[in-house]
Amino acid sequence: MKNISKYKVDNGILISIIVFALVSIITIFSAQSLLETSMNNLYLKQLLWYSIGFILAYFIMFIGNDIIFRNINYLYIIGVISLVLVLFFGQTINDAKCWFGFGSFGIQPSEFMKIILIIKLASMIKSFREDYDNPSIKDELKFLIKVGIVVLIPSFLTFLEPDTGVVLIYLLITIIMLFVAGIRYRWFLIVIGILSLTVGSVLAIYFINNDLFIKIFGTSFFLRVDRLLDWSSGSGYQLQNGMTAIGSGGLFGNGWNNTPLYFPEPQTDFIFAVFASNFGLIGAVALISLIVYFDVKLVSTAIHSQNHMNKYVIAGILGMLIYQQFQNIGMTIGIMPITGITLPFISYGGSSLLSYMIMVGIIFNISNDSLRYTN
Repeated sequence: MKNISKYKVDNGILISIIVFALVSIITIFSAQSLLETSMNNLYLKQLLWYSIGFILAYFIMFIGNDIIFRNINYLYIIGVISLVLVLFFGQTINDAKCWFGFGSFGIQPSEFMKIILIIKLASMIKSFREDYDNPSIKDELKFLIKVGIVVLIPSFLTFLEPDTGVVLIYLLITIIMLFVAGIRYRWFLIVIGILSLTVGSVLAIYFINNDLFIKIFGTSFFLRVDRLLDWSSGSGYQLQNGMTAIGSGGLFGNGWNNTPLYFPEPQTDFIFAVFASNFGLIGAVALISLIVYFDVKLVSTAIHSQNHMNKYVIAGILGMLIYQQFQNIGMTIGIMPITGITLPFISYGGSSLLSYMIMVGIIFNISNDSLRYTN
C-alpha cells in the first residue's frame, strides 16, 4: 500500500523563504519610520500576505502542478481579462492604474500574469519541441509569431497602466525561456537589432526635441523615460538619499529601525537601502548570499528534473527572479536605472508576494516529483 507524501519540501528552499519572510517584516517595520503614520501597519499586512502565501503554496502542493498546467489557457484568458478590467475599474495610485482596490488592500493583476505567462510559454515550447524534432527556420518563425502574440497582448495592456517595469519582465522571461528552449541564435540577433534601432530612435527624439517627443509619445511616457535616465548621472532625490543612507551604515549598520535619511518608497523600491542602512555591509552581504543560495537551489532543482516542461517553468521563474534581484539592488546603489522593480520576497506587496508563493508551491512540486509517493 502506498503512502501519499505530497507535503515533503526542499528544506533549503523552505528555510530560505522563512528567512526572507523575517527579513521582509523587520525591514518593512523599520521603513515605516520614513512613511506617514497611516502606513504604520504595513509590517502586519506583510505578515498577513506571507501567511496567506504559505497557505497558497501548500494548496498548490495539494492539487499538484498538472491541473495548473492543463488549464493554463483558461488562466491566460482570465489574466488578460483582468488586465483589461483594471484599465477601466482599477484604482489610480501614483498616476498608474495597476490595482483593483478593496478597502485598504489592492490586487495587481500584472503580478499574477508573470507566472501565468511563464507556464503558458513553457507549455507552448514543450508542444513545439514534441511536434518538431528538427524544426526548420520556417517552423521556428511560425512558432515565434505565436509566442509574440501571446506576449504582446499582456505587455501592451500592462504598458497602458502604465507599468513599464513589469513589461520589461514579460519580455525578459520570454527571451530567457526561448534561449533555454534552443531556438536558433539568429532570432535573438534580429530581435536585439530591432530593439536597439527602436530604442535608439526613441532616445534620439527625446534628446533632440522634447516637445516633439511629448507630441508623439505623450507626457506620461516622457516622464517615464526621464526617470529612467536619472541613474546615468546619479541624479534624483530618491537615488542620492538612498545611496547616502546605505553608505552611512558602514560595516555593522546604524541599528535596526534607524534609517538616518528620508527617501521615497522605502518599503518597496528602496527596501534594500533600508536594510543596508540598518545592518551595514555585513548584513547586506549576508542577504545577497541568501538570495544567491536560493537561486542556486532553483538551478539545482531544474537540473535534477527529468521533465522538460518543469525545466522551462523553472528557467522562466529563475530568469524573472534574478533580473528583479539584480535590477532592484542595482538601482538602489546607482548602477542600474530606477524602474520601480521590487525585491522579490522582501519588498512590501501583497500581489507580488502571493504570486511568488504560488511559484514556490510549483517549485516544491517539481523538486519532489520523485518523492510524491513512497512505499
